Amino acid sequence: MNIAVLGTGIVGRTIGDKLMQIGHQVTMGSRTADNPKAAEWAAAAGPGAAAGTYEDAARAGDVIFNCTSGAGSLEALRAAGKENLAGKILIDVANPLDFSNGFPPSLSIVNTDSLGEQIQREFPELRVVKTLNTMNTGLMVNPSLVPGDHTVFMSGDDDAAKEQVTGWLTEWFGWKPENIIDLGDITTARGTEQLLPVWVRLYARFGSPNFNFHIVTA
Repeated sequence: MNIAVLGTGIVGRTIGDKLMQIGHQVTMGSRTADNPKAAEWAAAAGPGAAAGTYEDAARAGDVIFNCTSGAGSLEALRAAGKENLAGKILIDVANPLDFSNGFPPSLSIVNTDSLGEQIQREFPELRVVKTLNTMNTGLMVNPSLVPGDHTVFMSGDDDAAKEQVTGWLTEWFGWKPENIIDLGDITTARGTEQLLPVWVRLYARFGSPNFNFHIVTA
């Protein structure tokens, strides 16, 4: 499958590496066609890897991962072009983190809205599925980094898209279907995005990013 990864940071590179390892073709998108991080990644990833603009990546991808910073996600998707996004599934792993006052970050969107909702509103023909945004990037693609069962959440308006993404999380990244919790429509992304302040403090407490949430029911 041809997959677009928007964003050249550690999240985009980690997801891109994993997708290449399991045989997909990946185009990494950034603001400019000559982004050095994207070019370096594509050269190291091997045949089937490419780098280009957000527009190049979105045009090439059958499915799109949003791995941009939350503050830049809407700008990146506008640059990708509505015509290149329409009808496609966007797996949104970004969070609206605000580092303007230093660390730990706060959230720039909170309570009555979420980044996932803003993306879906602006691009109504895009099938947004919010998932994987409550954990470290290594854990996204390798849940075995934390022993035992633990949870990945999912939000989105399109049930067929969520079913497809559930299959991909299992097939591509090794998540057990029973550990994937569909919270409901895209407004439920408010809850998962608001877990990030808790996550940051747990990271400081444990001194390691290799932990996750586990929902246990009676």
